[in-house]
Amino acid sequence: MLSLETVITFAAAATVLCWVPGPDNLFVLMQSAIYGRGVGLSVTAGLCVGLIFHTVAVSLGVAAIFQTSQFAFDALKFIGAGYLVYLAYKAFRAVPDELEAGTAKAKPMWQMMARGVVMNVTNPKVAIFFLAFLPQFTSTANGSIVFQMLQLGGIFILCAFTSFAVISLLAGSISAWLKRSDRSQVILNRIAGLVFVGLAAKLATAHR
Repeated sequence: MLSLETVITFAAAATVLCWVPGPDNLFVLMQSAIYGRGVGLSVTAGLCVGLIFHTVAVSLGVAAIFQTSQFAFDALKFIGAGYLVYLAYKAFRAVPDELEAGTAKAKPMWQMMARGVVMNVTNPKVAIFFLAFLPQFTSTANGSIVFQMLQLGGIFILCAFTSFAVISLLAGSISAWLKRSDRSQVILNRIAGLVFVGLAAKLATAHR
């Protein structure tokens, strides 16, 4: 089992990392601002499901493949970059939602959650980050390393969900105002498209 000191130290470090601007929190920010808090929370849940995948992969040693195999790393990152380009295309082509009874037509929650899952799972940098970060807080004196890694992954996911949920709620507070302005929706979708293109370029040029 992890010591209390390790849990507190790791949770503090994880929370700080979750607030550093990066692909995940920027994704939550833009989706929440455009579609509202509910969608933002769905995206957050999807990203955290992706983190479960990475936690298990790292704990079982699967993530080491991406660190040692250039082909595997490149294949996954280009899939992820391609998906981000697709999202950018959708954002650039988006038109203002039709207003019904004063509220904009909601996006399917499962669809937005799936976006978060795909975006996170197809980013090999997350797996390698976990592979480098989690072991620093483990010790053979505390028992099974695999079990410790799973615990640390769970703590990181909890910190990520809390942090991204706060971002979602804050960004979602302007969504209602944006939905009352067609021009604002168009502008924000264009900004989102540029953000997705930037994230795709960053992922496509990433190195192990």
